[in-house]
Amino acid sequence: MDDMIISGDGDPVCRIYFRTSPDGLAALVRGCGPVFIVYDNNVASFASSVASMTGAVSSFGTDVSEEGKTLDTVAGICSWLLQSGADRNALLLAVGGGILTDMAGFAAAIYKRGIGVAYIPTTLLSQVDASVGGKTGVNFHQYKNILGVVRQPLFTYICIPTLRTLPYPHILEGAAEMIKTFIIRDNGDNYRKAVSVFSDIASCGGSPDAVKRNLPLLEELVREAVLVKADIVAQDQFEGGLRRKLNLGHTFAHAIEWCSHRISHGQAVSMGMVLAARLSEKLSICSPGLAGRLSADLERCGLDTVSPFPVSELSSAMVKDKKSENGKVFFVLIRDIGDTEIVPLSVEDVVNLL
Repeated sequence: MDDMIISGDGDPVCRIYFRTSPDGLAALVRGCGPVFIVYDNNVASFASSVASMTGAVSSFGTDVSEEGKTLDTVAGICSWLLQSGADRNALLLAVGGGILTDMAGFAAAIYKRGIGVAYIPTTLLSQVDASVGGKTGVNFHQYKNILGVVRQPLFTYICIPTLRTLPYPHILEGAAEMIKTFIIRDNGDNYRKAVSVFSDIASCGGSPDAVKRNLPLLEELVREAVLVKADIVAQDQFEGGLRRKLNLGHTFAHAIEWCSHRISHGQAVSMGMVLAARLSEKLSICSPGLAGRLSADLERCGLDTVSPFPVSELSSAMVKDKKSENGKVFFVLIRDIGDTEIVPLSVEDVVNLL
């Protein structure tokens, strides 16, 4: 697969490398300064290989969870860096999923006022979304990613074969974000291809054999999803306009997660997209029936589509959404698959409509 270097205003914004193994990392980190690796304990063996290939000075494993995505965890990463002698020239390599890369990126941004960071995403969710675009952060008072900065990694190194051993629930997490991306921009009917792939995997109960069988097409779709996101980020790094489209379904999703810690991010995004489609229908932005068609597709992929909470219960969390301005939230609404628009609405209006 071709590598991807996406520029904005003449400067590289997103450097993404697609590889079948971590072998190419040694060349990429050469000249970057001493390497320090932070990793999710679930991928300790893979992280050990990365450490060996890059000649890492020190490695730090951590248990990763949404509940542990906090300032305390980031402080722990910074303490390890300090105790390990990491200076301003250090490179922090983050090996793991989206929660890990979000925290590592934030730690790198604030440690000694900023050191280099690069990501090696090991989950589908982090490959198609979290590791691309430069958003970092932690949850605060149970609100999603309220504290953080936008800071681009030196590179993102995507190694698709890591998906072969990914537990099925984590495949579903990435499925929701990938489908979201293709609802925003659907080059070459990628939305339909993604629904077909995840439907096939779901019909086999998420078996490793089904994932392996679909890996070649999944690899192609990961690249297509990354291309969409990287291109949007290059045009609007700091979410002044176009980049807001990437939040499709997320205002609802983050509120659902705030109300229940048992619902995963991917499942919440799936529910949130259906709510966004319902809102689009209420405002006559799309044709009647879109929400039903989208819901049927997501359910075929093994995703949940009905929020267990009425919109009125989600309202207090939506009001505190980090994307709100002047009392309104920028909701991403759907005209059709591959065609979305941003509409500022008050949470009160949304509750009344839904």
